Amino acid sequence: MNIAMLIAGGRGARMNQDIPKQFLHIKDKPVIIYTLQTFQQHPEIDAIIVVCIEGWQTILEAYAKQFGITKLKWIVEGGENGQSSIRNGIEELKKHCAPEDMVLIHDAIRPNVSQEIISSCIAVSKTKGSAITVIPCAEAMLLRCGDGGEAEETVDRNSLARTQTPQAFTLGKLIWAHKEAEERGITDSVATCTLMIELGEKVYFCAGSEKNVKITTTEDIEIFKALLTEKKDEWIK
Repeated sequence: MNIAMLIAGGRGARMNQDIPKQFLHIKDKPVIIYTLQTFQQHPEIDAIIVVCIEGWQTILEAYAKQFGITKLKWIVEGGENGQSSIRNGIEELKKHCAPEDMVLIHDAIRPNVSQEIISSCIAVSKTKGSAITVIPCAEAMLLRCGDGGEAEETVDRNSLARTQTPQAFTLGKLIWAHKEAEERGITDSVATCTLMIELGEKVYFCAGSEKNVKITTTEDIEIFKALLTEKKDEWIK
């Protein structure tokens, strides 16, 4: 079974809005519904769990019913940070799913994730045991050397990958990782991929996209609006 775990526990302080960014309406629906619909439509996704910001669970249930998100099976409350929110989701999945089931952890505020990205993530995770959605680093990279913002070193961009979501692991692997993190005192790893690296694990890449934008600022909202209305020119293959 393939389960999508959407992390929607953040308050979006950088957006300076009273409404959490995952519930902001863009055009005709909330951001999180765009994300849910993509996973709902994917034929290989069997179930969805959402780790939701406190106080918004009932609203999410109402939206899911309104927009026909029938694969949404569980809603749990988020934690104090991303790592603890994912752990809350894992604890709920332990009650319903098998250790060999694949879990695709995805930011609810990446509403433009494509069917192709999800398919690639599932395929790589099935063969390699994990899948981290990444895109190449196209910019020149400098290593910041001081608090004043100065830089004296470059970093080879060909050795770097910019991570996105979804990030897929078996439920059993995730259970192990969060138990091991607790024992080692790791409490605020940036993402599941970084947690695995901190635990000495190897992870494998799958193809992402520049269009798989994460909505964290008002500029990102404008980018997403543009992506919603874009039409690819015929000469672009």
